[in-house]
Amino acid sequence: MGLSDGEWQQVLNIWGKVEADIPSHGQAVLIRLFQGHPETLEKFDKFKNLKSEDEMKGSEDLKKHGTTVLTALGGILKKKGNHQAELQPLAQSHANKHKIPIKYLEFISEAIIDVLKAKHGGDFGADAQGAMSKALELFRNDIAAKYKELGFQG
Repeated sequence: MGLSDGEWQQVLNIWGKVEADIPSHGQAVLIRLFQGHPETLEKFDKFKNLKSEDEMKGSEDLKKHGTTVLTALGGILKKKGNHQAELQPLAQSHANKHKIPIKYLEFISEAIIDVLKAKHGGDFGADAQGAMSKALELFRNDIAAKYKELGFQG
């Protein structure tokens, strides 16, 4: 289920726009995740008391975490599927320490697509959305395989 060179180029083109302002993109992705799937908040001790969008927007910790998430994801996307070295520590921490189910990675993938559509609609048409969806699915499938190796049934 690899991506073509053209699809990777679409992914990296839109990711360049994300990297121009990772903090606001990361914040928007986490807010979208937490509003769409409030159960995900329970995995974050620092954020579980944030109930409103205004509280979330006012949280520097949430903005910092969003930056961390999208920075790591960007590093993985730039590997164009050759991301095993980057995935291993991420899978270990998310399986063993944070206990993040694969379903939650599906939820955040949806949030990423939604935020990119909202922020970059003109540059994120159907083809680019499809390419990003495939790239995020590849990432999730590879994380799921690592989870299985680690014995985590996430």
